[in-house]
Amino acid sequence: MRIRFPEEERLPAWKIAFLQYTIAVAFLMLLGGYWRLQIGQHRLLLDQAERNRIRYLPIIAPRGRILDREGRVLADSTPAFTILLTREGGAPLTPARIEAIARGLRLDLEELQRQLERASHLPRFQPVVIKSLATPEDIAFVESHRLEYPEIDLIQVHQRIYPKHQAAAAVLGYVGEVSEEMIARRGSNYRPGDVAGRFGIEASYDSVLAGRDGTRRVVVDSRGREVGSLTTIEARAGNDLRLSLDLDLQMAGEALLGTRPGAVVVLDPRTGEVLAMVSHPVFDPNDFARRIDREEWKRLTSDPLKPMMNKAIQAQLAPGSVFKIITGAAALETGTVTPSFTISCPGAVTLYGYTYHDWQTGHGLVNFHRAIVVSCDVYFYTLGKLLGIDKIDYFAKELGLGSRTGIDLPSEEPGLVPSPAWVQKTFQRKWWAGETISVATGQGAVVVTPLQLAYAIGGVASGGDLQRPHLAFRDQLQAPGKDSPKDSERHFPLSETTVDALLKGMWGVVNENGTGAGARCPGIEIAGKTGTAQVVSASLRQSSRDSAFRNTAWFVGFSPAYNPEIVVSVMVMQGEHSSVAAPIARDVIKAYYDKKLLHRTAPDERQAQIRLLSRLQEGAAARPGSPGKAGDSH
Repeated sequence: MRIRFPEEERLPAWKIAFLQYTIAVAFLMLLGGYWRLQIGQHRLLLDQAERNRIRYLPIIAPRGRILDREGRVLADSTPAFTILLTREGGAPLTPARIEAIARGLRLDLEELQRQLERASHLPRFQPVVIKSLATPEDIAFVESHRLEYPEIDLIQVHQRIYPKHQAAAAVLGYVGEVSEEMIARRGSNYRPGDVAGRFGIEASYDSVLAGRDGTRRVVVDSRGREVGSLTTIEARAGNDLRLSLDLDLQMAGEALLGTRPGAVVVLDPRTGEVLAMVSHPVFDPNDFARRIDREEWKRLTSDPLKPMMNKAIQAQLAPGSVFKIITGAAALETGTVTPSFTISCPGAVTLYGYTYHDWQTGHGLVNFHRAIVVSCDVYFYTLGKLLGIDKIDYFAKELGLGSRTGIDLPSEEPGLVPSPAWVQKTFQRKWWAGETISVATGQGAVVVTPLQLAYAIGGVASGGDLQRPHLAFRDQLQAPGKDSPKDSERHFPLSETTVDALLKGMWGVVNENGTGAGARCPGIEIAGKTGTAQVVSASLRQSSRDSAFRNTAWFVGFSPAYNPEIVVSVMVMQGEHSSVAAPIARDVIKAYYDKKLLHRTAPDERQAQIRLLSRLQEGAAARPGSPGKAGDSH
């Protein structure tokens, strides 16, 4: 008997085929995915993996130092820490997370959001600077919250410091975070958070002072913690920049000007080197290196005395009677008058139907020499009528007024020498003959900067040789702007008789009881010219008690009288009388000669003179000027 076993049920053939095809398709998909990962997207995925484990941290290059002519440090850098934020890997940067980071680091939330928005177009692996200079509290927050906020990190940077604080601040300028405009500028290599020169020498010579940043590649774990180090590209420090400034003269000028608003410029007319440049009031550039707060910025920008302005090159004011040297040069050079030309000054003169008053009740008979010594307005009113505006305009511009000097500082103002063409372009009218009378005495529409007056008067005293003013030495001197003079040296020929008459007159201003008697210094030959320039009309100034309407006091002096080696231009805003400015120039010139003597004396005597010079710098601000006579005010 045969035993029959039940037959196993077999799957239908179509199911077997479907299963085979399904397995084949799945295998092909796996194979395709493997090909895509290993071959098709190999480079992209490898880069992403590398960025997940490798972080690029910048190594910030220190800026070069700024030194005075003797190598003393005016600007330097010191180690500090900056806080970075990475935008890839780790937890997403949600609004709540950004707010928590801002709160922990005491940052303005809106400003932080703007920073991240500005950096949104950058590669995500590139970190963003969210706080330039970290405080000890900030460092403690980052270190204690590394697990909670792995996206924030610390790097060592170099904070800019200015050891002399406000001294020479208007010249040195300051550094700050680059603006969006600077980043967007064509050919710019700036990134958000970078620091660059924003004013003064720091801005003019940013390419010299700024170094080249390096990069450090580090390995991080899944939480963003550093676990290893890879390659490093070292940073290259910026170059040092030595200026022509003499710190001793700079400090003397700062102390002598004191709290009064104004400017002092000291030039060597033989080379164009700027030995000192003072502008008051001024700011402390250290505040900007630490990212200035809004309240301090508001205070600086709203101050009517404009501490953010370098008044030596940006304050455009009427020069007053200092301009008479230009009018006198034009009159002698064109043969309009000779030095013996004499008039009687009754204290006023009527020209073109209008009576022009002298600053004194009358000077009697005055020739060219006496007119400069006592600053006789009536004499120069007369010269203005004889010359006409075209000749005055020509000589003023050839002697350096009405255009930028080309100094290696940003934002120099050109001043203005009015002319018929300027009036026609600006006011669409003809020149009025009476306007020439005001221009001849440095009033009307003519405006200059303290640097321009030092440049022009130094050029006249040097026989027509005008050296372009500069702060950097020739080996590092940057080219001037497109609208500045390109020649480092110009010569405008003045005859010996003209120069002799002008120099004798300016010597008399100081040494013949002239208007600049306050600049007289026993043992030192000083010549110069005073100026008192109206800011508003005389009637308005007398009726108003507003100190802003007080006259501007000028004095431009040089030494020695022939072939001068130093020119000092002093401008005191609201100074009222030139007798305020003349003693400042005198003491700056004296400090210059004291220092020259210092280098020629024995060591023991030198130490004693150093102490004397230090006392001058410390106490000059409180020293009253020499009492002036009635004639010292013009």
